[in-house]
Amino acid sequence: MSSRVIALVDCNNFYVSCERVFNPKLANRPVVVLSNNDGCAVARSNEVKALGVKMGTPWFKLKDLARQEGIVACSSNYALYADMSNRVMSILAQYSPFQEVYSIDECFLDLTGGPGGDLQQYGQDIRERVRQWTGLPVCVGIASTKTLAKLANHIAKKNPQFSGVCDLNAMTTEERENWFSRLEVGEVWGIGRRLAPKLAELGIHTVLELMRANSSMLRSRFSVMMEKTHRELNGMVCIEMEEISPPKKQIVSSRSFGVTVSDLQSLEESVSLYVARAAEKLRRQKSYTGSVMVFIHTSPFNPKVPYYGNSITVSLPTPTDDTMQIAKAAMWGLKRIYRAGFRYQKAGVMLSEIVPPCSVQTDLFAGRTDGRSKIVMGLLDGINRRLGPGTLHSARQGFAQPWRMKQEHKSPGYTTCWDELPEAVA
Repeated sequence: MSSRVIALVDCNNFYVSCERVFNPKLANRPVVVLSNNDGCAVARSNEVKALGVKMGTPWFKLKDLARQEGIVACSSNYALYADMSNRVMSILAQYSPFQEVYSIDECFLDLTGGPGGDLQQYGQDIRERVRQWTGLPVCVGIASTKTLAKLANHIAKKNPQFSGVCDLNAMTTEERENWFSRLEVGEVWGIGRRLAPKLAELGIHTVLELMRANSSMLRSRFSVMMEKTHRELNGMVCIEMEEISPPKKQIVSSRSFGVTVSDLQSLEESVSLYVARAAEKLRRQKSYTGSVMVFIHTSPFNPKVPYYGNSITVSLPTPTDDTMQIAKAAMWGLKRIYRAGFRYQKAGVMLSEIVPPCSVQTDLFAGRTDGRSKIVMGLLDGINRRLGPGTLHSARQGFAQPWRMKQEHKSPGYTTCWDELPEAVA
């Protein structure tokens, strides 16, 4: 086995747990968090899972069960979840100089050569600190590779005897193999539901059977990534830590409308909002975009009305991260694909041809506006970070926005909006 020590720290039922931190009445109650427009369940408490509710179940199909079992529905509160995630990741960064934030609710920590002694206790210290400072429960998986750390975290989460921390490095070979013989191969990071049936055709049903499979055969039947997964399961490091996430090559921002819209103004407001969100992400990763694609479509599931969908990609004269410049190009494209007489269900934008600032070739004939643009965008982002998303925005985004997605069960912005801070009465 490798001498590396990798920990995977994962928040338990993250969206639901965030809701429970500020609403203790939800503790031990069945809770679901719904997708955009309160469409379907994207997060479930353990109590809901015990009722047999599957991920992605539409809310309208759950309403009878909700009345019977007292299921509480919460609309997605993305600002709250993002802020709580940042708090958790800041805490975890104190436990290792090498941190890879893998998703909104989990990250890898490289503990190699770091804390000596009992890593099981070190994992418990992490859990206690996160719980005490944020109120969120986490589990910790420790192993010699990232793939094994993922499995260790799964074991810790599903088996109460580990008290939320599983250290595979501390187990004997026999103990590890005993656990891996009980785990379905679909639990392995990167395998999932798509590849598990194909492995089953080869007689590989458990993690242990995948570990013992022939590496060359797996590579020829699947890919080099499958070979890397196999080697990682056997303790050989093939997937290194990434301290900084690589910049995205495309950034998409879109939403379904709360009510269908038919007028161009509403579409312009929504597309302007989506451009603003995408451009903010673009600046956050310190990149520029060379083109913006705009798309709109009606509902593909309503046979009673005619369907219309279209998209257009608009190239920018010079790559930019300026919201106003990108929005101007998006509005030009939107007007060319818009057709009156249709009730649109969704719109969105995608930024492509993303490059770092050092790769931008300027236009000899364009005016020099980079300095002013940086100042304006810096002020825009700074104010919205301090006072909450959307505090400062262009008038083109509108104000009433009746088309915005449905959020009938949304909790307050407990940590992101001054007007919605929780109050304590002494």
